[in-house]
Amino acid sequence: MKIAQILTIVGITALAATPGWAQTIGLGTTKGGATAQVANAISKVVSAHSGIQMRTQVMGGTQKYIPVVNSGELEFGVSNIMQYFMATDGSGLSEGRKHDNLRLAATMMTFRTGAIVAKNSGINTIADLKGKRVPSGFKGSPLFQFLMSAFLANGGLTWDDVQKVPQIGLRQHWNAFKEGKIDVVVAAVGSGPIKDMNAKIKGGVKFLSLSAEPDAQKVTTKLAPKTELREVQPAKPFVGVLGPTNVLAFDYNLWVNKDVSDDIVYKVVKAMYENEKELKESSPLWRSHSSKTMARDQGLEYHPGAVKLYEEVGIWER
Repeated sequence: MKIAQILTIVGITALAATPGWAQTIGLGTTKGGATAQVANAISKVVSAHSGIQMRTQVMGGTQKYIPVVNSGELEFGVSNIMQYFMATDGSGLSEGRKHDNLRLAATMMTFRTGAIVAKNSGINTIADLKGKRVPSGFKGSPLFQFLMSAFLANGGLTWDDVQKVPQIGLRQHWNAFKEGKIDVVVAAVGSGPIKDMNAKIKGGVKFLSLSAEPDAQKVTTKLAPKTELREVQPAKPFVGVLGPTNVLAFDYNLWVNKDVSDDIVYKVVKAMYENEKELKESSPLWRSHSSKTMARDQGLEYHPGAVKLYEEVGIWER
């Protein structure tokens, strides 16, 4: 072999060993909102602590990047557990399009969501929404059509029992609520939009407590799969929680194409597991996250690379 060729090979090998030549992987996310904040934090931590560069790939919604990860064109994605389950089950938002190539990598924080009305509205239970103006459609945030359907069902109602007011997305329906055009909205416990609505609506706002009766819970979680009712107690950060209140809780998850190597997935979840503090410092969204629950049993398959790490650290309880 010529000296020039040998030097070229040596040079390339040396470059490949430098940080600039670290392997790059992609993480599907949305343009803004909670999903984008969660994805950006993961990307930053993984890139800093795994020897792999993780880059976020912004798309027009979770439903856009689910099939891209499933096809292997993108390695990772992040979403709530409901959309992930629908994707792997071929139901709900993914009706008729079962994505068999997805595997869980990590369970992260838990979101608690409920139905909010004005304090002075005279609406005290979900059943009281009968005949009221309820946001519907949510073309820009389709998951919330399922959440609102689940809330109505919890009170024994269907869409035929209310006045449907078409909305595009979350922010639009929050604005409509503040303008007095609808009677109920969906929002997460402790979130900024609730504080804003509470300040701008005369008399403030309150959460409606979901019924914990077995039949009511069953129909609720059927329409909003992989969720559960959870009681929230009044606390200063929880504007609108006036007493013990049942809301709907669901996890956020990192997931991956099944053909991504065990080594890559192992390194990604290891970086997250070992840097819980850094993730939590990135945003209040990570408040409920714990490395100890990253392997939470969702009744769904985890990637072998993730299982390897969880077994090593002793949190794989199956």
